Amino acid sequence: MKDRQIKFMSRIALIRLGFLATILIISILWLWWTLFQMPEKTYEGELLSLSTSETILRDSLQKEIKIIGSDIGKRNYSYYENLQATASFLKSGFQNARYTVNEQKYNIGNQTYSNLEVEIRGSKRPNEIVIIGAHYDSAFTSNGANDNGSGAAAVLELGRRFVDKKPSRTLRFVEFVNEEPPFFWTDNMGSLVYAKRCKERKENIVAMLSLETMGYFSDTANSQKYPFPLNYIYPSTGNFIAFIGNVKSSGFVKNVIKMFRNSTKFPSQGAALPAQVPGAGWSDQWSFWQQGYSGVMVTDTAPFRYPYYHTQEDTPNKIDYARLSRVVYGLEQVIDKLVE
Repeated sequence: MKDRQIKFMSRIALIRLGFLATILIISILWLWWTLFQMPEKTYEGELLSLSTSETILRDSLQKEIKIIGSDIGKRNYSYYENLQATASFLKSGFQNARYTVNEQKYNIGNQTYSNLEVEIRGSKRPNEIVIIGAHYDSAFTSNGANDNGSGAAAVLELGRRFVDKKPSRTLRFVEFVNEEPPFFWTDNMGSLVYAKRCKERKENIVAMLSLETMGYFSDTANSQKYPFPLNYIYPSTGNFIAFIGNVKSSGFVKNVIKMFRNSTKFPSQGAALPAQVPGAGWSDQWSFWQQGYSGVMVTDTAPFRYPYYHTQEDTPNKIDYARLSRVVYGLEQVIDKLVE
């Protein structure tokens, strides 16, 4: 009788272990599918020659990043006049493209800061809003050519390319202020001020792309770093553009990278990560996550690749303008699909 009880208990224990193992395997597969598995394949071939459109885009980006990241340079609350000069430059760029620029102004102490917004009203689904944004301030005493002159210039260039289009959804291009310390992840972060207003107005933001530090690439082995354990999943050569969302934005990340890969012959990687993972929430998409919106950061991964991150050496000559133009041109194709 005792032996039967022992065998019975052992069988129950084995069943329980088998059940737990099954749950564990299913959970791991779910996590892999949700966080890391991306549709289509990254491009691995030789980069093609730039098209005429990409060449024009390259030259425009180079000119604008020189103005932002060299002629103006350091721009934040400590270099307030330079920050204002950058805002004026971007505002004029949009106005010259025939946009009306809406300024969202707010005060910190005795200084006024501005988010800059332009909008193309949707023709069929105007209440569904797609936002393409980047911050234009720089960190500390950094010239901020890549972080984030590259993103700010890309938003301006993309705005120019869409000015004559008639999207079904409403499309906004927004230049955010005060992403960098000491305002980072605080109520005075420009994109959080903006995202809160979107929420207060009950705006239906269906997609948000944050263009962040996008212009540095390397074909050198081990040039790409990651927070553990991502180094076991992703390539060690920093020649790709990354699409990063939070777990809630997983479907959006997959959708965006699928559209990018289908239209653009350029290496790309994607992930939907918990916001607590270092780097995952280090830009303006974080502000939209806080308000319950989906958002994806498009980035060269900044400090995990770029050796001049947040330093005075972040200057325009560090940027690979040919590759940056390919990425921005690819984003144009993605945005075309997002606003259909």
